[in-house]
Amino acid sequence: MTQQAEPHAIPGEAADDAVPGESRAAVQRVTHGDGFGAAFCASMAALCAEVVIAVTVGLLVVLSREHDGIPKGPLVITAVTFGALLLTVLISGFVTAVAVMPALGLARRAARRRGREDGRLWAAGAVPVVSAAAVVAFGAVAALGSLHFARPLAYLVWWGALTLGLLPAALAGRAATRRVRDDRPGSVARRVTSAGAVAWLAIGAVGAGVYGSGLVKVYEPPRLTKADMAGTWTDGRGGTVKLASDGAATAEGLDNFTWDGTGKDKPKDCDGSGTWTPLKDGGSVQGVSLRINSCELSRDWSVIGTEKAPRIYHEIGKPGSGKRYVLTKVVKQKK
Repeated sequence: MTQQAEPHAIPGEAADDAVPGESRAAVQRVTHGDGFGAAFCASMAALCAEVVIAVTVGLLVVLSREHDGIPKGPLVITAVTFGALLLTVLISGFVTAVAVMPALGLARRAARRRGREDGRLWAAGAVPVVSAAAVVAFGAVAALGSLHFARPLAYLVWWGALTLGLLPAALAGRAATRRVRDDRPGSVARRVTSAGAVAWLAIGAVGAGVYGSGLVKVYEPPRLTKADMAGTWTDGRGGTVKLASDGAATAEGLDNFTWDGTGKDKPKDCDGSGTWTPLKDGGSVQGVSLRINSCELSRDWSVIGTEKAPRIYHEIGKPGSGKRYVLTKVVKQKK
């Protein structure tokens, strides 16, 4: 006698029979994933939104202050924007992996040990702990590289800034995890992205209105002539250079930064005579080319400041280091 094979059980009915007294939604909550992927995406979205908004605010502020200029041309602007966005995504993923997800894991374990649910306060409380660990690790590596520790206030500032930056991402990740566990539709990452886009557009509109109305003006380097460049320039520490109207230059105690072979530029006093020529762009002087033969000083200086208080500078060390050697023109006060 042939036995008939028992038909396969329907997954929903099997689940209902295996767990009597519970609804199908409860079973789905038990068998659903832990929401790691959703939390990771939500954290990245929050970090990207923070960076884009912070950079936009920074650009709006920098436009009104002294700066070296902004990229020009549609191709250059497009390339810079695309590169910046790609870098933002990569950094957001790295920070999420090494800081945000460990913070969520720490909050979950701490809550379970006390028999409680890992709510928002647990996630918020774990962020300062992870931030402190990150600052300690980074500070130790930086101290080994520079052979000295930074000031305690610097570590405190970095800890506070990192905590504020990670907190929205951690809360977004925690919310995404909860939605997955509760089997609720909707993407936290998509909502965070939408909210960030709205905030970015609002900030951009306010910035455009402020600059467009003339309340704040975009900074422009002073428009000077060769006659304006002639005179005495000082670094405020005893170093001076006199630029004569005929193109002659005389340096006294001027700092001449030379490569010392260890990756740093060390200044040496430069005394002697030489020549200078203005560097023009569009009819106005944008810089000065200074040559002092006696101390082998050969530098191109850029003009910043204002027409009433011009300054010239050149970078120190590696390009993009942000360090400058600045000279200010000595203006004789009228009696």
